[in-house]
Amino acid sequence: MKKYFSLIILLFFINGCSEKNCGCVTPPNEAMYFPPSDGSNTWETKSISEMGWNPNAVQPLLDYLQLKNSKSFMIIVNGKIIMENYFNGHTASTLWKWNSAGKTLTSTITGVAEQEGFINSNNKVSDYLGNGWTSAPLAKENLITCKNLLSMNSGLDDTLGDDVSPSNLQYTADAGTRWAYHNVYVKLQDVVEQATGQSWNTYFNAKLRDKIGMETSGFWYIGTGTNLGLKIYFSTTRSMARFGLLALNNGNWNGTQVINTSYINQATTASQNINLSYGYLWWLNGKASYCLPQTQLQFNGSLVSTAPTDMYCALGKDDQKIYVIPSKKMVIIRMGDSAGSENLALSDFDEMLWTKINALYQ
Repeated sequence: MKKYFSLIILLFFINGCSEKNCGCVTPPNEAMYFPPSDGSNTWETKSISEMGWNPNAVQPLLDYLQLKNSKSFMIIVNGKIIMENYFNGHTASTLWKWNSAGKTLTSTITGVAEQEGFINSNNKVSDYLGNGWTSAPLAKENLITCKNLLSMNSGLDDTLGDDVSPSNLQYTADAGTRWAYHNVYVKLQDVVEQATGQSWNTYFNAKLRDKIGMETSGFWYIGTGTNLGLKIYFSTTRSMARFGLLALNNGNWNGTQVINTSYINQATTASQNINLSYGYLWWLNGKASYCLPQTQLQFNGSLVSTAPTDMYCALGKDDQKIYVIPSKKMVIIRMGDSAGSENLALSDFDEMLWTKINALYQ
């Protein structure tokens, strides 16, 4: 009787915890794969059938992506490409804008500069840029640290547009007391330049792009006029996916620690107690509440209720997305035009997209 009972338990475990039945996306002992960084752009793949996913859920997902003005979509599990699709004339070699999803690139490079001893994120920004980098009173300007820029709680007025020249960076509240989505974060790039003595492009390329094999065709667009000082990154979808894979692996790329794990952990943890769903320029899912750009309202519940609670993400205007899901060893990329009404980061597109993604493996 005891043997019979044990056999039932064993069969239940095997059948109940198969990849397909339990929502697992990869065998727990499978080694993480990294695409080579030699410029060949080769990348191992794994099919929907090999994953044990539902093939009937693929076309509804693709139809929805195309309907919602997508240009590219990728799902990577354990480093291997499961889905890679392009729409509306976009190709694997087409460059596209990250918009605010690129804030996470700035966060990462800031962390690299800190681990190399060039900066201390607890220091005030004026230690690197000098006085007068804002038009706030000097005493108020000196309250703003690099960490405030990483956390979006500089206290500067977020209603004045994207121009980050000193005249447009005006005091609203003391640093640390107010969370507001603001492009003043880009001043961290100036901090890195001043501290390292290198241009942003040179330091970025050497410390991140080239180390993980992002394509050299990628570039930073520098804004003018009402976007003065703003820098937006353009790259291929696979380059964006490489960065997501680096984040998934806690800053390690195939044995090379590009950015300290401790920094990645801090960057993907609530950075302040006003917006619990925001780290160091990363958005965080599964928290008790969240705030959104252009409002001081706080909303109860998880950022994306249909997505895994451990997900963190890079979100950009017009629905540029990097979703990182550690529990599933998964990275998901979406590039394209806006899926609906114009938005700076989050939209209801995220909720429905995740409903379609979940249908693949649940």
